[in-house]
Amino acid sequence: MMPENENTENQNPEAEAATAVPAEVEATEAKVEAAAAEAAPAVETPAVAETPSEAAETQSAGSGDPSEPRRGRGGRGGERGEGGRGRGRGGRDDRRGKREEEDDGIIEKLVHINRVSKTVKGGKRFGFAALVVVGDGSGRVGFGHGKAREVPEAITKATAAARKKMIRVPLKEGRTLHHDGNGRFGAGKVTVRSAPPGTGIIAGGPMRAVFESLGVADVVTKSVGTSNPYNMIRATFDALQDQTSPKSVAQRRGKKVADLLGRGGASEAEAEADAAAIAE
Repeated sequence: MMPENENTENQNPEAEAATAVPAEVEATEAKVEAAAAEAAPAVETPAVAETPSEAAETQSAGSGDPSEPRRGRGGRGGERGEGGRGRGRGGRDDRRGKREEEDDGIIEKLVHINRVSKTVKGGKRFGFAALVVVGDGSGRVGFGHGKAREVPEAITKATAAARKKMIRVPLKEGRTLHHDGNGRFGAGKVTVRSAPPGTGIIAGGPMRAVFESLGVADVVTKSVGTSNPYNMIRATFDALQDQTSPKSVAQRRGKKVADLLGRGGASEAEAEADAAAIAE
Protein backbone atom coordinates (compact mmCIF):
# COMPACT_ATOMS: atom_id res chain seq x y z
CA MET A 1 0.00 0.00 0.00
CA MET A 2 2.78 2.39 0.74
CA PRO A 3 4.36 2.31 -2.69
CA GLU A 4 1.01 3.16 -4.31
CA ASN A 5 0.63 6.23 -2.11
CA GLU A 6 4.10 7.36 -2.97
CA ASN A 7 3.34 7.05 -6.67
CA THR A 8 0.14 9.05 -6.22
CA GLU A 9 1.97 11.83 -4.44
CA ASN A 10 4.59 11.90 -7.15
CA GLN A 11 1.95 12.20 -9.90
CA ASN A 12 0.12 15.24 -8.38
CA PRO A 13 2.88 17.82 -9.07
CA GLU A 14 3.05 16.69 -12.68
CA ALA A 15 -0.71 17.21 -13.09
CA GLU A 16 -0.45 20.67 -11.57
CA ALA A 17 2.36 21.57 -13.95
CA ALA A 18 0.37 20.25 -16.91
CA THR A 19 -2.58 22.47 -16.00
CA ALA A 20 -0.39 25.55 -15.49
CA VAL A 21 1.34 25.36 -18.87
CA PRO A 22 -1.60 26.57 -21.00
CA ALA A 23 -1.98 29.77 -18.90
CA GLU A 24 1.68 30.70 -19.44
CA VAL A 25 1.35 29.99 -23.15
CA GLU A 26 -1.70 32.29 -23.43
CA ALA A 27 0.13 35.12 -21.63
CA THR A 28 3.09 34.74 -23.97
CA GLU A 29 0.87 34.80 -27.06
CA ALA A 30 -0.89 37.97 -25.84
CA LYS A 31 2.45 39.74 -25.40
CA VAL A 32 3.55 38.72 -28.87
CA GLU A 33 0.34 40.04 -30.46
CA ALA A 34 0.65 43.38 -28.61
CA ALA A 35 4.24 43.79 -29.79
CA ALA A 36 3.24 42.99 -33.36
CA ALA A 37 0.40 45.53 -33.27
CA GLU A 38 2.77 48.30 -32.09
CA ALA A 39 5.38 47.45 -34.72
CA ALA A 40 2.87 47.25 -37.60
CA PRO A 41 2.60 50.48 -39.76
CA ALA A 42 -0.61 52.58 -39.59
CA VAL A 43 -3.11 51.62 -42.25
CA GLU A 44 -4.16 54.61 -44.38
CA THR A 45 -7.64 54.75 -45.84
CA PRO A 46 -7.62 55.16 -49.60
CA ALA A 47 -8.67 58.64 -50.81
CA VAL A 48 -11.95 58.81 -52.72
CA ALA A 49 -11.62 60.43 -56.11
CA GLU A 50 -13.62 63.64 -56.48
CA THR A 51 -16.09 64.06 -59.27
CA PRO A 52 -15.45 66.88 -61.80
CA SER A 53 -18.30 68.98 -60.39
CA GLU A 54 -16.99 68.67 -56.80
CA ALA A 55 -13.49 69.50 -57.94
CA ALA A 56 -14.76 72.62 -59.73
CA GLU A 57 -16.67 73.74 -56.63
CA THR A 58 -13.61 73.23 -54.42
CA GLN A 59 -11.42 75.15 -56.84
CA SER A 60 -13.88 78.06 -57.11
CA ALA A 61 -14.29 78.23 -53.31
CA GLY A 62 -10.53 78.32 -52.69
CA SER A 63 -9.51 80.52 -55.59
CA GLY A 64 -10.90 83.74 -54.04
CA ASP A 65 -11.72 85.25 -57.43
CA PRO A 66 -14.31 88.03 -56.88
CA SER A 67 -15.77 87.50 -60.35
CA GLU A 68 -16.84 83.94 -59.52
CA PRO A 69 -20.08 83.42 -57.55
CA ARG A 70 -19.68 82.45 -53.93
CA ARG A 71 -21.52 79.46 -52.54
CA GLY A 72 -22.39 78.25 -49.08
CA ARG A 73 -20.54 75.58 -47.15
CA GLY A 74 -22.98 72.83 -48.03
CA GLY A 75 -24.51 72.11 -51.38
CA ARG A 76 -28.16 72.39 -50.42
CA GLY A 77 -27.50 74.86 -47.62
CA GLY A 78 -25.53 77.12 -49.93
CA GLU A 79 -28.25 77.05 -52.54
CA ARG A 80 -30.90 77.79 -49.93
CA GLY A 81 -28.84 80.62 -48.43
CA GLU A 82 -28.06 82.04 -51.86
CA GLY A 83 -31.42 81.66 -53.54
CA GLY A 84 -33.96 81.30 -50.72
CA ARG A 85 -33.32 84.58 -48.96
CA GLY A 86 -32.82 86.37 -52.22
CA ARG A 87 -36.19 85.18 -53.47
CA GLY A 88 -37.80 86.24 -50.19
CA ARG A 89 -36.40 89.78 -50.30
CA GLY A 90 -37.16 90.08 -53.96
CA GLY A 91 -40.74 88.96 -53.27
CA ARG A 92 -41.22 91.66 -50.64
CA ASP A 93 -39.78 94.31 -52.96
CA ASP A 94 -42.05 93.13 -55.75
CA ARG A 95 -45.09 93.31 -53.47
CA ARG A 96 -44.18 96.84 -52.41
CA GLY A 97 -43.75 97.86 -56.03
CA LYS A 98 -47.10 96.38 -56.97
CA ARG A 99 -48.79 98.18 -54.08
CA GLU A 100 -47.27 101.50 -55.14
CA GLU A 101 -48.48 100.90 -58.69
CA GLU A 102 -51.96 100.05 -57.46
CA ASP A 103 -52.05 103.15 -55.24
CA ASP A 104 -51.58 105.48 -58.25
CA GLY A 105 -50.35 108.23 -55.97
CA ILE A 106 -53.24 107.88 -53.51
CA ILE A 107 -52.42 109.22 -50.04
CA GLU A 108 -53.74 107.09 -47.18
CA LYS A 109 -54.00 108.48 -43.65
CA LEU A 110 -55.17 106.54 -40.62
CA VAL A 111 -57.25 108.91 -38.48
CA HIS A 112 -58.57 106.80 -35.65
CA ILE A 113 -58.68 103.21 -34.36
CA ASN A 114 -61.31 102.15 -31.85
CA ARG A 115 -61.08 98.91 -29.87
CA VAL A 116 -64.14 97.22 -28.43
CA SER A 117 -64.39 94.05 -26.37
CA LYS A 118 -67.12 91.49 -25.91
CA THR A 119 -67.13 89.28 -22.85
CA VAL A 120 -67.82 85.65 -23.73
CA LYS A 121 -67.61 82.36 -21.86
CA GLY A 122 -63.90 81.86 -22.52
CA GLY A 123 -62.86 85.44 -21.79
CA LYS A 124 -62.93 88.60 -23.91
CA ARG A 125 -63.20 88.89 -27.64
CA PHE A 126 -61.71 92.06 -29.12
CA GLY A 127 -62.70 93.90 -32.25
CA PHE A 128 -61.23 96.94 -34.00
CA ALA A 129 -62.74 99.78 -36.03
CA ALA A 130 -60.54 101.95 -38.28
CA LEU A 131 -61.23 105.37 -39.80
CA VAL A 132 -59.16 106.17 -42.89
CA VAL A 133 -58.94 109.22 -45.17
CA VAL A 134 -57.56 108.90 -48.72
CA GLY A 135 -56.84 111.46 -51.42
CA ASP A 136 -54.77 112.06 -54.53
CA GLY A 137 -53.37 115.42 -53.40
CA SER A 138 -54.92 117.27 -56.33
CA GLY A 139 -58.60 117.78 -55.51
CA ARG A 140 -60.00 114.33 -54.73
CA VAL A 141 -60.64 113.03 -51.22
CA GLY A 142 -62.69 110.34 -49.48
CA PHE A 143 -63.13 108.66 -46.13
CA GLY A 144 -64.26 105.23 -44.95
CA HIS A 145 -64.37 103.00 -41.91
CA GLY A 146 -64.05 99.26 -41.46
CA LYS A 147 -64.41 96.72 -38.67
CA ALA A 148 -62.55 93.45 -38.14
CA ARG A 149 -60.98 91.20 -35.51
CA GLU A 150 -57.48 92.44 -36.43
CA VAL A 151 -56.17 95.95 -36.99
CA PRO A 152 -54.60 95.41 -40.47
CA GLU A 153 -57.80 93.87 -41.81
CA ALA A 154 -59.88 96.75 -40.42
CA ILE A 155 -57.55 99.29 -42.07
CA THR A 156 -57.79 97.43 -45.37
CA LYS A 157 -61.59 97.48 -45.27
CA ALA A 158 -61.65 101.18 -44.38
CA THR A 159 -59.24 102.04 -47.20
CA ALA A 160 -61.31 100.14 -49.75
CA ALA A 161 -64.47 101.90 -48.57
CA ALA A 162 -62.78 105.30 -48.77
CA ARG A 163 -61.59 104.71 -52.33
CA LYS A 164 -65.14 103.98 -53.44
CA LYS A 165 -66.55 107.23 -52.00
CA MET A 166 -64.03 109.84 -53.19
CA ILE A 167 -65.37 113.27 -54.12
CA ARG A 168 -63.81 116.07 -56.16
CA VAL A 169 -63.36 119.50 -54.60
CA PRO A 170 -62.44 122.54 -56.76
CA LEU A 171 -59.25 124.28 -55.60
CA LYS A 172 -58.17 127.85 -56.19
CA GLU A 173 -54.72 127.98 -57.76
CA GLY A 174 -54.30 124.38 -56.65
CA ARG A 175 -53.53 125.39 -53.06
CA THR A 176 -56.65 126.66 -51.24
CA LEU A 177 -60.44 126.79 -51.32
CA HIS A 178 -62.41 129.18 -53.52
CA HIS A 179 -64.62 130.52 -50.73
CA ASP A 180 -65.59 130.05 -47.11
CA GLY A 181 -67.99 127.37 -46.03
CA ASN A 182 -69.75 125.76 -43.10
CA GLY A 183 -70.50 122.13 -42.45
CA ARG A 184 -72.52 120.27 -39.86
CA PHE A 185 -73.14 116.68 -38.89
CA GLY A 186 -74.80 115.73 -35.64
CA ALA A 187 -73.29 117.84 -32.88
CA GLY A 188 -70.22 118.70 -34.97
CA LYS A 189 -69.93 122.12 -36.60
CA VAL A 190 -66.94 123.16 -38.72
CA THR A 191 -65.97 126.34 -40.54
CA VAL A 192 -63.49 126.40 -43.43
CA ARG A 193 -61.97 129.54 -44.93
CA SER A 194 -59.65 130.21 -47.86
CA ALA A 195 -56.27 131.72 -46.96
CA PRO A 196 -53.44 133.61 -48.72
CA PRO A 197 -50.21 131.85 -49.70
CA GLY A 198 -47.96 130.94 -46.81
CA THR A 199 -50.71 130.47 -44.28
CA GLY A 200 -50.44 126.70 -44.10
CA ILE A 201 -53.03 124.26 -42.83
CA ILE A 202 -54.55 125.71 -39.68
CA ALA A 203 -56.44 122.63 -38.59
CA GLY A 204 -56.05 119.83 -36.13
CA GLY A 205 -56.85 116.20 -35.72
CA PRO A 206 -59.05 114.59 -38.35
CA MET A 207 -59.55 117.83 -40.31
CA ARG A 208 -55.82 118.15 -40.98
CA ALA A 209 -55.73 114.65 -42.44
CA VAL A 210 -58.58 115.58 -44.80
CA PHE A 211 -56.89 118.71 -46.15
CA GLU A 212 -53.48 117.09 -46.46
CA SER A 213 -54.98 114.26 -48.52
CA LEU A 214 -56.98 116.77 -50.56
CA GLY A 215 -53.87 118.74 -51.51
CA VAL A 216 -54.80 122.02 -49.80
CA ALA A 217 -51.75 124.02 -48.69
CA ASP A 218 -53.42 127.12 -47.20
CA VAL A 219 -56.64 126.96 -45.19
CA VAL A 220 -58.04 128.11 -41.86
CA THR A 221 -60.56 125.90 -40.07
CA LYS A 222 -62.46 125.77 -36.80
CA SER A 223 -64.37 122.90 -35.21
CA VAL A 224 -67.00 123.52 -32.54
CA GLY A 225 -69.32 121.19 -30.68
CA THR A 226 -67.61 117.79 -30.67
CA SER A 227 -64.27 116.04 -30.77
CA ASN A 228 -65.67 112.81 -32.20
CA PRO A 229 -63.49 112.09 -35.26
CA TYR A 230 -66.36 110.52 -37.19
CA ASN A 231 -68.63 113.55 -36.76
CA MET A 232 -65.78 115.98 -37.45
CA ILE A 233 -64.86 114.32 -40.74
CA ARG A 234 -68.48 114.07 -41.87
CA ALA A 235 -69.03 117.75 -41.06
CA THR A 236 -65.85 118.64 -42.96
CA PHE A 237 -67.02 116.73 -46.02
CA ASP A 238 -70.37 118.47 -45.76
CA ALA A 239 -68.56 121.79 -46.02
CA LEU A 240 -66.34 120.62 -48.89
CA GLN A 241 -69.28 119.37 -50.94
CA ASP A 242 -70.71 122.91 -50.95
CA GLN A 243 -67.55 124.29 -52.55
CA THR A 244 -68.03 125.72 -56.04
CA SER A 245 -65.68 127.32 -58.54
CA PRO A 246 -66.26 130.38 -60.74
CA LYS A 247 -66.01 128.14 -63.78
CA SER A 248 -68.90 125.92 -62.67
CA VAL A 249 -71.01 128.96 -61.71
CA ALA A 250 -70.34 130.56 -65.10
CA GLN A 251 -71.38 127.41 -66.93
CA ARG A 252 -74.53 127.12 -64.85
CA ARG A 253 -75.49 130.73 -65.53
CA GLY A 254 -74.43 130.72 -69.17
CA LYS A 255 -71.79 133.42 -68.78
CA LYS A 256 -68.04 133.75 -68.99
CA VAL A 257 -65.73 133.52 -65.99
CA ALA A 258 -64.35 136.95 -66.82
CA ASP A 259 -67.84 138.43 -66.57
CA LEU A 260 -68.27 137.05 -63.06
CA LEU A 261 -64.86 138.21 -61.88
CA GLY A 262 -65.19 141.60 -63.62
CA ARG A 263 -67.57 142.85 -60.99
CA GLY A 264 -66.35 144.76 -57.98
CA GLY A 265 -64.37 147.45 -59.81
CA ALA A 266 -61.89 145.13 -61.59
CA SER A 267 -61.01 145.87 -65.18
CA GLU A 268 -61.76 143.49 -68.01
CA ALA A 269 -58.07 142.65 -68.49
CA GLU A 270 -57.64 141.83 -64.81
CA ALA A 271 -60.79 139.72 -64.88
CA GLU A 272 -59.52 137.73 -67.85
CA ALA A 273 -56.15 137.24 -66.17
CA ASP A 274 -57.82 136.03 -62.99
CA ALA A 275 -60.08 133.70 -64.97
CA ALA A 276 -57.06 132.19 -66.78
CA ALA A 277 -55.29 131.63 -63.44
CA ILE A 278 -58.21 129.76 -61.89
CA ALA A 279 -57.71 126.01 -61.73
CA GLU A 280 -60.13 123.48 -60.39
